Amino acid sequence: MPLSLHVEQHFTAGDVVRDIVIGMSDGLTVPFALAAGLTGAISQTNLIVTAGFAEIAAGSIAMGLGGFLAARGDAEHYAHELVREEEEIVRIPEAEAQEVRDIFLTYGLSAEECATVVDSLRKRPKDWVSFMMRFELGLEKPDPSRAWKSALTIALAYVVGGVIPLSAYFFYSDSASALRLSVGVTLIALAVFGGVKGRFTGVPVMRSALQTSIIGGLAAAAAFGIARWIS
Repeated sequence: MPLSLHVEQHFTAGDVVRDIVIGMSDGLTVPFALAAGLTGAISQTNLIVTAGFAEIAAGSIAMGLGGFLAARGDAEHYAHELVREEEEIVRIPEAEAQEVRDIFLTYGLSAEECATVVDSLRKRPKDWVSFMMRFELGLEKPDPSRAWKSALTIALAYVVGGVIPLSAYFFYSDSASALRLSVGVTLIALAVFGGVKGRFTGVPVMRSALQTSIIGGLAAAAAFGIARWIS
């Protein structure tokens, strides 16, 4: 009987999804809260839309810059630890070898099996350093272009999320009516966004949609309450 190939399917775009979640979540809540807060003080929807787009521009730049700096920080941290590990396998090889043994002992390997692996790694310094980076420090080599990708992903997700609650103000001249529509549109968008996120991350779609709607709704309500209280 011919053997069927076993193909494992794993989701590997975790960083991208994380960036989209960060940008979209803030984009859906912050401009909505701003528009809702202004609704109580301004009746002209065109002024609310103008202020909303100004906030989206500033928010997307700030969020994108934050993502860029965070990714750059991760890359710099990895580079620093890589240099340190390269120095340590030369300066204190026995201590580093013992750390390898300790790691494999936690996986249930015998002392003899650990010795074989350690001897093999000591003959390949580059692989030894890579092993220590991954299994001792829990660090993966970052993508060199990760910082720019993260910045653009977060910024674009913020813009998309921010336009959704503001879109209601395009169709009504009365800000109170626009606010009611904005609330409904934002909640639907949060549910859809949560469902899509759950689909990609392996979480049940309905549960993810409900969680995102509740959490995003509470965040938007808190921001709305603060904005209305200040205004």
